[in-house]
Amino acid sequence: MATVLITGANRGLGLEFARQYAEKGWQVLATCRTPETADHLQTLAKTHTDIELLRVDVTDEADILALASHLSGRAIDHLILNAGVLGDDCATLGEMTQAKWLEVLTINTVAPALLIQALRDNVAASEHKTIVGISTRVASLGDNTSGNMYSYRASKAALNQILVSAAQNLREQGVKTLAIHPGWVQTDMGGTSATFTPQESVSGIIQVAENLTLEESGSFRVFDGTAIEW
Repeated sequence: MATVLITGANRGLGLEFARQYAEKGWQVLATCRTPETADHLQTLAKTHTDIELLRVDVTDEADILALASHLSGRAIDHLILNAGVLGDDCATLGEMTQAKWLEVLTINTVAPALLIQALRDNVAASEHKTIVGISTRVASLGDNTSGNMYSYRASKAALNQILVSAAQNLREQGVKTLAIHPGWVQTDMGGTSATFTPQESVSGIIQVAENLTLEESGSFRVFDGTAIEW
């Protein structure tokens, strides 16, 4: 049985990832800060016996190291780096502060890097050997025609660079990485007016991840598989 680990699995895309992978028959390691209060995730776990809930605060390095210790020796076919924040209060000139910047960078950039570092051997030991970072089109330098979204754009552009570096460093172990734009999705972050449902986005992301080749490792894609300029 293939295994997926998902960060930020308590809501939005993370919750939908947990649901779709469970329905595919995968073992799901669903992580979030407080699983005991994640009502929707708890309900999902009751209907799918292959969902394991794990408490992980991605802003706490000790939690990441404890997770790696707990999962020592277990293969992870897909590592879905989903947890993230929009950084609404650190988006425009005039409202940015060091504290706000560091909060966004810690969650969107540093945490994924530390998770890749901590779990790289688990991924390398699997059959599918794939790391997926939930990025965004607004991380593209070539696509930035409006400015603003300072911390979100920068933190996700840095995440893309991390994924490209990991593609190079882990290639000999057969590990593939993917930076993917999920689209404008109807979640708490995207809002109800967004274009795509979580079901559409996640289904597309899983398909792109499953079809990713080692030659394509380090790609920046949309959930429908099309490429995005850096």
